[in-house]
Amino acid sequence: MTTALRHTTIIILTVFLFDNSYAQDTTKTNFFDQIKFYDCSTIWTADSILIEDSTVKVKRMEPIGFIGDNYQRFYIHFNSIVKKSDSPYEYLAYGKTKVKETICEFIGTIKIIEAKTYNEGDLPKYKQGFATCEVKLYEDDKESSSGVISGKLTTSFIIDDKQKFRYDALMFGADGFTNNEFNGSWTSYKTGISKKCNWGDYRIPECNWLNGCDIGAGEFSISDKYLKNGWENYKLAYSYDPDKPESQKARQKENEQWWK
Repeated sequence: MTTALRHTTIIILTVFLFDNSYAQDTTKTNFFDQIKFYDCSTIWTADSILIEDSTVKVKRMEPIGFIGDNYQRFYIHFNSIVKKSDSPYEYLAYGKTKVKETICEFIGTIKIIEAKTYNEGDLPKYKQGFATCEVKLYEDDKESSSGVISGKLTTSFIIDDKQKFRYDALMFGADGFTNNEFNGSWTSYKTGISKKCNWGDYRIPECNWLNGCDIGAGEFSISDKYLKNGWENYKLAYSYDPDKPESQKARQKENEQWWK
């Protein structure tokens, strides 16, 4: 087998295995009329999540993201998301973004435009589903490098055996686990120029082995090609021996609440 053919075979097998890491029936039922009775903000702002089919609760990591074609690290934190009393599909959002050392406040809206549940989920006693939302966030225009973030957010939820609506982490231990995936853009107030801007929990949409950004199998791992674009500390914190002092220091920095 030639080197090129061997490489192609590995890629095909990787895609097959990745696609089957979330083996789930794709038949769905419309849930749009029902989701207005639940509060999605509990998923978007959760500090901790129940993982897999257990009572084990873990701290939810902050979203990871990028902006621009060079995959510059992008931070976002939602300080507050409140469901509008007069519009059950719409939420008011407030928070902060960070790129390099620039921090901007933002306000905006998250509007649910679609919701569905799977006819068969990963575990029979849970109803699993997802909501697709339109997002519009306006950074403070008084900041020199600020703009508007707009795009689509996809959130996976479950309704457990006690009818509680919560974050879907049933497959938390599976390769490629992700949630709250945002695909969108950031557009500068000053120049009108737009840049790709994506984020997610534990993985970033459109940042993967295909474009050489996320090269991790079991978890997110940034390629060395983009380390200089704000990812050095992240890799030191999560990709090396956690017992080393430098890794512990990097982990502490990752846990800093920069939005306060």
